[in-house]
Amino acid sequence: MGQLYREDNAHKVRRGLSGRVGQGLNAGGRAYGYAPIAGDKGKRTIVEAEAQIVRRIFEEYIGGRTPREIAHDLNHEGIAPPRGRSWNASTINGNMQRGTGLIQNELYAGRLVWNKVRMVKDPDTGKRLSRPNAKKDWQTADVPELRIVSQALFNAAQSRKQARGHTHPNKQRRPRHMLSGMLRSGACGAGMSTNGKDKSERIRIRCSAATESGTCRDAKTFYLHTVESAVLTGLEAEMRHPSVIAEYVRTYFEERKRLSAKANAKRAHLETRLGELNREIHRLVDAIAKGQGNPAVLGPRSTVLNEERKQIANELKVETATNEIVALHPAILARYERQLGTLQDVLSKGISAGDSDAAEAIRDLVETVTVFRDPARPGGSWSK
Repeated sequence: MGQLYREDNAHKVRRGLSGRVGQGLNAGGRAYGYAPIAGDKGKRTIVEAEAQIVRRIFEEYIGGRTPREIAHDLNHEGIAPPRGRSWNASTINGNMQRGTGLIQNELYAGRLVWNKVRMVKDPDTGKRLSRPNAKKDWQTADVPELRIVSQALFNAAQSRKQARGHTHPNKQRRPRHMLSGMLRSGACGAGMSTNGKDKSERIRIRCSAATESGTCRDAKTFYLHTVESAVLTGLEAEMRHPSVIAEYVRTYFEERKRLSAKANAKRAHLETRLGELNREIHRLVDAIAKGQGNPAVLGPRSTVLNEERKQIANELKVETATNEIVALHPAILARYERQLGTLQDVLSKGISAGDSDAAEAIRDLVETVTVFRDPARPGGSWSK
């Protein structure tokens, strides 16, 4: 009943918001360039200072400048962003599927659009997640009094975005790197991304904040190979430490014990169920033999129970065969030591050859890599 009540309330809220949108009123959220009118709920007015920035962004975008270049200039001029600490390319560019981003906001052209996304709950984490709705489910209303840019200017921006978005799939694929998404700048803490190659085809990486918004104080590049080598060297030394090996052995035996206890519990459950089936089948057969009950009903029932009994008997054979604690042979530790000696060479060769398994093996061991510039040598770097 509680669930039905919540769902009914959600439906009523959405119905009420839909009615507000139909009247051209705000259904929630604040768009850059507008402010609510005090005492007039749901109505907005244009903030002229912000509206000028909106027009500037549209004009510069259709003039050929990229969202990244526009964001750089806005940050350097100290213009406050819609939210957060700085302008980013994504603030301007947005997501085409979701219809987000400043240059895709139809409100600037005098058209209110609602219901672009819906919220769902992740059954595993309980967190609310947004999912894009189909365009046919979007609700629109004309609000000419809120127009900031002309329709022609807005359409020109959409045409350029469409043209930029139609990139061949082969050009959209990015090479898989060992540390993709794990690199952090030691100067500002932002993520790092690839930034082209030098003449010898070595990949450069650079702070994303320096690239996207120009706010990082360390805007110089690093070589990805140098960072990866430092990570592999450090990882090899870490895994060779006696405490790590001891932890490996301890974890191994704990996991084996856990699996063994789980198998024992499952086997006990199967044995209990098998006993119940044997007794129930025996009662059914006895009832049929004594002429008690309808054989046309009791016979098929006993057949179903017998099939379940066979299945459980087969599962018990498998569980009995696999429920054995395997000791860690001493030779395994010696092999582990030998493999560490060739860890860096093997993994670096595998990753450079496009071996995704090698990259995933490293990513399972490393959470983040923070890159600092080494003051002892120009252009140098070290990672932790």
